[in-house]
Amino acid sequence: MSAKETFKSRLLGLQGNLLNFAYQLTTNREAAEDLLQDTTLKALDNEDKYVDNVNFKGWIFTIMRNIFINNYRQTVRKATVIDQTEDLYHLNVCQDSGLDTPDGSIAVKEITEAIKEFSDDYRIPFSMHVAGYKYQEIADKMNLPLGTVKSRIFFARQRLQTMFAAYR
Repeated sequence: MSAKETFKSRLLGLQGNLLNFAYQLTTNREAAEDLLQDTTLKALDNEDKYVDNVNFKGWIFTIMRNIFINNYRQTVRKATVIDQTEDLYHLNVCQDSGLDTPDGSIAVKEITEAIKEFSDDYRIPFSMHVAGYKYQEIADKMNLPLGTVKSRIFFARQRLQTMFAAYR
């Protein structure tokens, strides 16, 4: 039996185990089957990168785990919304933020007003960070060094904490 046939037979022999692992990751039968299919295709595409003395099962399971993580990150990134409204009304505020109470809506309005007072150098990266962007993504979009972005977000957060120390 050739090495290529051995690879495929070993891969087919793991399909049941891979499906169980995919179901544990996704908790959805259809998503698990899709993940299994993506993993199988990726393994077949990268068959030439497999080194024979490496744990085959571990290699395949690592491929599946990495595909799952990448898909999850992509889903989260697609769900992130940047608030472009004038008063940052759509800022990612959790559902039980207290907006139903008068105190909660006042606090949100005050925080929004305080953020509006920041210069663009601090307001834009801070708003993007709150919206879910990673530091590197903000740095790339604003053409700034990573350290500058981190510093600006840190100082904006510090300024807000100082301004609203009474709410703690």
